[in-house]
Amino acid sequence: MAKADRHWARSQIALVLQDPVIFSGDVYANLRMGEASITEEAARAAAERVHADPFLRALPQGYKTLLPERGSTLSAGQRQLITYGRALAFDRPILILDEATANIDPETEAQIQEGLEVLMKDRTTVIIAHRLATLRKVNRILVIDRGRLVEQGSHRELVAAGGLYAKMN
Repeated sequence: MAKADRHWARSQIALVLQDPVIFSGDVYANLRMGEASITEEAARAAAERVHADPFLRALPQGYKTLLPERGSTLSAGQRQLITYGRALAFDRPILILDEATANIDPETEAQIQEGLEVLMKDRTTVIIAHRLATLRKVNRILVIDRGRLVEQGSHRELVAAGGLYAKMN
């Protein structure tokens, strides 16, 4: 694949990882990740849509609050909401969630699930997850066991089938 093709392909994908990447800088810088075309207003709107705005406004200087590298002053859920906001601000047609809900504290889980619904809307989303609550509303679930596809279907279909997915639920 040519270099330009790889660049184009990467420009189509937003990635949210299990361990959120937070950079040293203010909240806006973390939402925009150096992308000049994303305005502060667009970054704030993305944060609002994924339900990160209430806690971001409550920070000492709001969106201008400087965050330490790795976001050590934030909870796991707050760091994850910032990465959801970042992914939404970049507005890519493909979203990959790699265990993006694995380290969430229970108090934040409902907020995270609402943010995920907004983030996944109108985009192709690939979710790698062990936390099954993340999968309940997706169109198609592929269950892979030891490298083999063993089941596929909706949450409801897989639970009704009583197979591996139902046992994990």
